[in-house]
Amino acid sequence: MDFTRKLPIGIQDFISIRTDGFLYVDKTEYLYRMVNEGKVYFLGRPRRFGKSLLLSTLKAYFEGKRELFTGLVIEGLERNWTPRPAIYPSKCHF
Repeated sequence: MDFTRKLPIGIQDFISIRTDGFLYVDKTEYLYRMVNEGKVYFLGRPRRFGKSLLLSTLKAYFEGKRELFTGLVIEGLERNWTPRPAIYPSKCHF
């Protein structure tokens, strides 16, 4: 485990976390399953439980930004990194 990385306290942007060298706990396998199982999900979680980071990660995934997912589980799962349309709010207030 790499203990030299900074903790992303208060950072909710996937792109910033991945490009600025912050520690990221890889849960992209669940993201891949969530997107490809074709079910409807309700993300009802308390404040500060990662909803905005999840949406930011989904946005990068749907935009086909493969380079951000290098070294993560989803890199080996996803075969087609074609950009798809995604609606993303400019400010998330959860």
